[in-house]
Amino acid sequence: MTRIYIAGPMSGLPDLNYPAFNAMAERLRAHGHHVENPAENPPPKCESWLGYMRMAVAQLATCDAVVMLPGWSKSKGACIEHQLAVGLGLEIVEAGNG
Repeated sequence: MTRIYIAGPMSGLPDLNYPAFNAMAERLRAHGHHVENPAENPPPKCESWLGYMRMAVAQLATCDAVVMLPGWSKSKGACIEHQLAVGLGLEIVEAGNG
């Protein structure tokens, strides 16, 4: 079983793009993967972007691979997650739009 983190844009999108994150998590879990989905995280006590990113970085560091959702390259947080994944040598998969 591969442990996979889902990265993608959230800020400024309808429903914080949670439907796309949750759909990808469902698809990956159906294939037997363990999924770290930041859309399932509780809000941090500080309720700040930094608080969310601290949780995300900790989750990502436990994974073997990262799936990048469409639009990730326009997201500050997802770009940080991508850079970290590259630095850690994780497998990186870009999800298509469909």
